[in-house]
Amino acid sequence: MPYVEGGAPWPRPPGERHPLGFGTWPFGEEWLWEAIATSYIPLLDLLGRAPITVSLTPVLCDQLESAGALDRCIRFLTEVRTESHLRDIALARQQGNDELVAVLERSAAGYAEAAEKLRALPEGLLGALRPHASWTSAATHAVLPLLCSDAAIAVQLGTGIASHRRRFGDWRGGLWLPECGYVPWLDPLLAQAGVRATCFEPPAELRACAEGPPPPLRSEEGLVAWSLDREAISLVWAAHGYPARGPYRDSHRLSPNHHRLWRNDGGAYVAQAAAAQVRADARDFVGRVRERVRAGGVCVCAFDTELFGHWWHEGISWLEAVVEESGRQALALTTLDDAIAEHEPRPMPRELAAGDVISPAQRAVTWGAGGDLRTWSGPAVADLVWHARSAELEVLAADRPGPRAVRELLALQASDWPFLTHHRLAGEYPRERLEAHARALELALSDPSKLAPELRNLAPDLVQWPG
Repeated sequence: MPYVEGGAPWPRPPGERHPLGFGTWPFGEEWLWEAIATSYIPLLDLLGRAPITVSLTPVLCDQLESAGALDRCIRFLTEVRTESHLRDIALARQQGNDELVAVLERSAAGYAEAAEKLRALPEGLLGALRPHASWTSAATHAVLPLLCSDAAIAVQLGTGIASHRRRFGDWRGGLWLPECGYVPWLDPLLAQAGVRATCFEPPAELRACAEGPPPPLRSEEGLVAWSLDREAISLVWAAHGYPARGPYRDSHRLSPNHHRLWRNDGGAYVAQAAAAQVRADARDFVGRVRERVRAGGVCVCAFDTELFGHWWHEGISWLEAVVEESGRQALALTTLDDAIAEHEPRPMPRELAAGDVISPAQRAVTWGAGGDLRTWSGPAVADLVWHARSAELEVLAADRPGPRAVRELLALQASDWPFLTHHRLAGEYPRERLEAHARALELALSDPSKLAPELRNLAPDLVQWPG
């Protein structure tokens, strides 16, 4: 296993191949191990005590379900993270910094505890999540308005839903639109796939007219679109939101071995000060949400799970405090599936359904920068979009494309590649991965015999390509 020294990974031994063909630290599989340790495992306890709508992206489940995945995760937590902490502790002691030694020892204990909890799950992490996994998503989290064809959208939706049904059983029709990418012409395709409810970022024109949380809307096809409450979400997810407060752990400043040891406002991290800030911010959040729903309605707050714990170290503790504070302030919590039965959606506004508010061309809305598609299709990622769309057209033109070709197309369509590139978060890694999938797709269409026989655990519940 690679480990970090001086902020850079030690390479794998020559010739050693990653089991899934993916990259390694810091942008490959080890990123998932970090999320398991710092987000998913800590969240499990809370999910059993609070009505939280959980959407599990099928491609994440594919990775968690792959052979040996959790064993590799445990090795990372017990070997790599043990060694990296020991190296930083030795350096801190050499410098006489006892404060950082204490922070590192606490951090190391957290990783060890996560490994023990992971080992103790009788059915693995997916089994532990099963009772809480109510919503699904597109197979590889593709921004659906960017796809060229109904066929590709049908495969993304059908594969994601089939994956959810096999793994988790019951599905009540809730689907998270990747990146909240929505445009009205998606409604018939979503309804045809059996989608009953989703979330979307309402256009600024509609938000400006709303007092309190925006209401759920029902399209002509019967789809319930829950409008995200951007005002409430921004209390957390904004440049100056709660995670930026001084006592919280700085998620950007790293030790030589990639540990986060400092507060946002400088100095060594102090857990007690952060805990006090958590309680204060939970009280503030619940009080503000109570005011927003004073006249009725549902405040829909949606976040990437990895924000809590992985990026915002205290995020899980804040969620727990919000649940407790909601009880004290008599703020009712509910899942979106249950809320549908209690809150009658309004008809989709005629101007939205007709495209007038979004624009005559029915411009897509997302929860990305600018509320549009610039993050996933702007100039900085135009070449990636061209790759994905060209590949889709090649598959459309093929005579009965095989499963391998379709899987490579699904991988090309993942929203992570343009997102990471747009925000410059992973160097050349996204382009390298996308280009590798594009080459594999070409071979799958032209000469499958030249491809390695093994296939990564991507979209094992692939539905048939239409046509």
